[in-house]
Amino acid sequence: MSHADLTLDQWRSFALPDVHRFAREAAALAGARVSLIDAVPHLGGPLHRVFVEREGREFALIPGGSVRLGFDLDAWEPTPEQTADFEQSLAEEYGYGPDLTSHLAELLSPPRTVNLPTVFMAVENEPLDEPPAGMPAVLAGRGLRMPGADEWEHACGAGARTLFRWGDTCPISEPSYGSGTFAPRCEPNAFGLRIAYDSYAAELSGDRGAVHGGDGGESVCGGYGDLWAWLTLATANRNPAMAEFVYGPEGESAWEAFSVRPVLTLP
Repeated sequence: MSHADLTLDQWRSFALPDVHRFAREAAALAGARVSLIDAVPHLGGPLHRVFVEREGREFALIPGGSVRLGFDLDAWEPTPEQTADFEQSLAEEYGYGPDLTSHLAELLSPPRTVNLPTVFMAVENEPLDEPPAGMPAVLAGRGLRMPGADEWEHACGAGARTLFRWGDTCPISEPSYGSGTFAPRCEPNAFGLRIAYDSYAAELSGDRGAVHGGDGGESVCGGYGDLWAWLTLATANRNPAMAEFVYGPEGESAWEAFSVRPVLTLP
């Protein structure tokens, strides 16, 4: 079996010696070295995390396989606080559709099952070196590539099917950006990535129809509403309007505000 064929379910079944063996082998294949192996509680059990270091940059192991992505709006019910805050946005003529569910239907990817390879993904996002069209070549020159939109979403949610990587709710009265006091937003996710952590961030993937993990601060600066800003951090949010902007003529002078999370593939 190729190391890229490892599934998340298989990874969760590994005993610690198997974790160490796989980590060493995968790191060697990627031209990297293991820098961290630990475990965190996640989805009712322990989840081992592996970091490798390559050319001064850290990457986290993202086990793949058949994974469930998207968000099931039919099985979700907003809290009264979420509804009230979004109704305020609607009163100020912001929003897609007549209610919060309709709004999210325009932003979130639908429920689906996809097959993904196991990869190493950068722990931190990094600014673009040049406009989006040139980034695949830039990364290829470093032996890296852009993540697919599905890969990004899986890496963010780590198997969780909640609206955000930490759950279905957010502290609307707190900011969705900066250092903040809401630990789940500010801390690494289950795989160890610093991801979907600040609404002022905005990450690109290989999908020209998607922007992930923030909106560059548009919702905050535009006064769209507190919940709206938090929703930019939703795992399945593809932010199609922002994607249309960055890949359109108006985005030609704004690409430096966006970032990418490089991927190191496994043979």
